[in-house]
Amino acid sequence: MITITAASSQFGRAVLDELLADGAAPESIVATARETTSLASYADRGVQVRFADYEDTGSLDAAFRDLDRLLLISSNSPAAQAAQHANVVEAAKRANATEIVYTSYLNADTSGIQMAQPHAETERIIRESGLPFAFLRNGSYIENSAGFVGFWVQYGEAVGAAGDGKISGAARQDLAIAAARVIAGDVVNGEVYELGGSDYTMQDLVTVAAELSGKPITYNNLPKDAYAGVLVSGGLPEGLAAAIADNNAGAARGAWKTTSTALTDILGRPTTTPREVFAQALAQLN
Repeated sequence: MITITAASSQFGRAVLDELLADGAAPESIVATARETTSLASYADRGVQVRFADYEDTGSLDAAFRDLDRLLLISSNSPAAQAAQHANVVEAAKRANATEIVYTSYLNADTSGIQMAQPHAETERIIRESGLPFAFLRNGSYIENSAGFVGFWVQYGEAVGAAGDGKISGAARQDLAIAAARVIAGDVVNGEVYELGGSDYTMQDLVTVAAELSGKPITYNNLPKDAYAGVLVSGGLPEGLAAAIADNNAGAARGAWKTTSTALTDILGRPTTTPREVFAQALAQLN
């Protein structure tokens, strides 16, 4: 039995799709989420859909009945992540999970990025739980940058604080496929997968966006605090803007780079390129 948390997320649904495409029996999969309505199509196919809230320990115990393997997809609440994940790990222990696979952050224990800290703390919690585990340290989603391409094209400018730092980013779909294959395979206890694609810089992304759109776009690299100010002026809360700017600035010191080939090894093919992701993003704008 494979249980997946946060299964209603884009990442979670992509994992479900890959498991089913690879031939997993639907009844052997438990998809848990706070919002289960969007999982109705999976329930129709035989997947067991259960309510679970990271902050509701009773719901976790109910959802984890018959638990075997657990894929813990990280929550999207950075301030509460570590505490929420601790609840999940404790529930997994009560359910006698045979293994736990956690979607972490690239270079979580060394990057120094603010957003990586709850992931490093979660890794510590899992290590100390005594449960067999594997960590999937996901590289930066290329889609996170591609989501700004409409603004880049509109204003002819992209801003950031990444300098010319190399980013081993990856497409969400590639990372979801890797998660599905690891959780469905023979988990090697203590394995840490640094999952990144081929390296690029922010300037590389801007060049791709300009070529695909046929519009001139320049990259304006800013100090971290100045970039955070731009994000605030665009409507983001100060705390979130500061975290995003810190995340971006991490690339300048190599925090988003890895030499690991784990992702291509798991996929058995080259990773999806930024050009492919940006082409899809631009197509959706038209």
